[in-house]
Amino acid sequence: MAQTSNNRTVCVLGGTGFVGRSLAARLHKAGFNVRIPTRSRQRHRRLLVLPSVELIEADVHDPAQLTGVLEGCDVVINLVGILNEKGHDGSGFARAHVELPRKVVEAALELGIGRLLHMSALKANAERGPSHYLRTKGQAEKLIADAAGEGLRYTIFQPSVIFGPGDGFINLFATMLRLAPVLPLARPNARFAPVYVEDVSRAFTAAIDRRDTHGQTYQLCGPQIYSLREILDLIGRLLQVKRVVIGLPESVARAQAWVMDYLLPGKIFTMDNYRSLTVNSICAECGLARLNIEPTPLELVAPSYLGTAGHQRYLSRLRQQAGR
Repeated sequence: MAQTSNNRTVCVLGGTGFVGRSLAARLHKAGFNVRIPTRSRQRHRRLLVLPSVELIEADVHDPAQLTGVLEGCDVVINLVGILNEKGHDGSGFARAHVELPRKVVEAALELGIGRLLHMSALKANAERGPSHYLRTKGQAEKLIADAAGEGLRYTIFQPSVIFGPGDGFINLFATMLRLAPVLPLARPNARFAPVYVEDVSRAFTAAIDRRDTHGQTYQLCGPQIYSLREILDLIGRLLQVKRVVIGLPESVARAQAWVMDYLLPGKIFTMDNYRSLTVNSICAECGLARLNIEPTPLELVAPSYLGTAGHQRYLSRLRQQAGR
């Protein structure tokens, strides 16, 4: 692995994902060595175009393998998260959001890694979160804060929904709008403040060496608040399609979530997703401003990967990633 100017190594758990790829590129540009564990090195070999990135095949849920991956690192960043689990009892969320962070903290303390940056979620709450997703995210925050001290200085980030080329939110609804002339929508008035993936990566990178971020939690939001219906209206305008969006009554929305969760494959929309939508994903404060980062508007970026030309560019990126 090529050596960089500051000769420090950052391990990014979840580094092959949507946010991770953006963050790896930014860390590389900032002069860090970047170590990314993955179950399949070959599948994510495109990350190796960044000279300072090292991909290591490992199962991070195995404590011994996790310790091996983290050995020699100066900073660990945990981006691992899931939106849905295979079952329905919360155990999948607990494994990803609570058990893994606990193992990360234990390994970091054992190895003397003094810096941990952790991706949580806006409105995470260990006790009052309405969904398994939000409760387990909150439980992870609590265990990190309880375990940290002089030996481990942490920073937590709570983003709203994250957008950018290749995201799983804007692109999902864009696909639905392309295919369906009528779209029944649960919780159409749920509110979000979409935050740009590059701004999230800037926040993580900026926080690494700032002592004033130690022990702090940063809410990450874009500059504008939208209802879910307004987001779909924006996507429709960018796609130049007119669709009928029908806001569902709560009882029907719950039934839709149950059917899609228990009876249909793919888990596009689940009961846990529905419960998460019962709280608005908007910031009480601008964490990006605290880090001297100006939030990027959704309208400034979305046209670059939606619409006819944007969609073609997105498909081209997918083909390149698939090696076609």
